Amino acid sequence: MFGLLCMTLGVAFGSAIVPLITVEVWVIGLATSEAGVHWLLVGAVAAIGQVAGKFLYYLAARGSIKLPKFLHDRLHRERPMTPRRERWHKRTKWLRTKLESIRERCHRHPHWMTGTYGVSSIVGIPPFMATTVLAGFVQMPASTFLAAGIIGRFIRFSALAASPALFASWLRL
Repeated sequence: MFGLLCMTLGVAFGSAIVPLITVEVWVIGLATSEAGVHWLLVGAVAAIGQVAGKFLYYLAARGSIKLPKFLHDRLHRERPMTPRRERWHKRTKWLRTKLESIRERCHRHPHWMTGTYGVSSIVGIPPFMATTVLAGFVQMPASTFLAAGIIGRFIRFSALAASPALFASWLRL
């Protein structure tokens, strides 16, 4: 059982870093195949792993983690304004102004970002990855980020881990 929980932690952490991995499928598969693992324990372990992985994105968006030199140079080097790049710059101006207005709104109403991030951690809408990066971008306190993320993800993964047993009990009726 301990090995399965460690694997769950690893899958959850990996799915937070690489979005192609799906921890939800792992949690449901574990809950259906292993009757001895309690659904609350699976939910807690998956939540901790997922938020630990997303915390790296949060720190990077916040500016607390320095990017490797090759990435930093590539992102921040001065590039000549070619006609194609100039057109792209003009087309995405609205997006940059929108992000700046969202950042300003989040600073004026910090509970708005906490609520959005908390709902996203449970439901997944808006995407949890996007709200994670936005939380770092608007400088949400790390304690708020971790608390809301772990509580929301715990609710999500616990419900997923309990769902196979719940459906099985409905079918026996």
